[in-house]
Amino acid sequence: MSSRYETLLVDEVSPRVMQVTLNRPHVRNALNTQMGRELRELFLPLKFTPGDWRGIVVTGSGVQAFCSGGDLKERRGMSDHDWRLQHAIFEEAYYAIMDCTVPVIAAVNGAAYAGGCELALACDFIYASAEARFALTEVTLGIMPGAGGTQNLPRAMGERRAKEIILSGTPFSAQQAFDWGMVNAVHAPHEVLPAALATAAKIASNAPISVQQAKKAIHYGLQGDLRSGLVLEVQAYERMIPTEDRREGIAAFNEKRPPKFVGR
Repeated sequence: MSSRYETLLVDEVSPRVMQVTLNRPHVRNALNTQMGRELRELFLPLKFTPGDWRGIVVTGSGVQAFCSGGDLKERRGMSDHDWRLQHAIFEEAYYAIMDCTVPVIAAVNGAAYAGGCELALACDFIYASAEARFALTEVTLGIMPGAGGTQNLPRAMGERRAKEIILSGTPFSAQQAFDWGMVNAVHAPHEVLPAALATAAKIASNAPISVQQAKKAIHYGLQGDLRSGLVLEVQAYERMIPTEDRREGIAAFNEKRPPKFVGR
């Protein structure tokens, strides 16, 4: 799979688990137009046709950066029209990650600034290296977060903290990100990717329809009131009743053996 891409390394690192590595280490994995296109190409089909994939981990190449944000050298001299067209590619790529049926974990191995921080926030949850740093610095450049940052950050850590971070552009540490609810776990630098992959493998071992429906119920349920969320939850639950995996899960439990889920 990796041969298809210029800016990404995409590999199956364990059964049904995909590792996506942002691969521009010479520029701290900065997001250029080509990377945006490739992220969009990779993630768009996974909303409706995930195939056999059951877990995805996104990380950065090298040890310095997860993603340093948009490639400002590429943007130098862009016309307003070209800037809008490029940003539309980034929007489509990030929205595709947020809409991905397969759970996506960010393994943040270094700096995640601006669009890099937004990319981590677009994933379902984040594991971070103890040396990672985060920031949404867009207002210091005359722009603002525009790839989900103003929506995903306050949903992770609350409106007031998100306003402080976005309006000041001040960087913050992995430990602060954990304390404020944005990061799920902080690991030693050499442990963050293995930890994320281990969690992805654990998720991949579970019934895929169950995982997908639970993810949908959580995500979309939070967009409305409690009663609407409960209705969505029951509809998602009923999706599992006629499945082979539901029958297999109960049979395996009663027979005291590991289940063999097939996604049907």
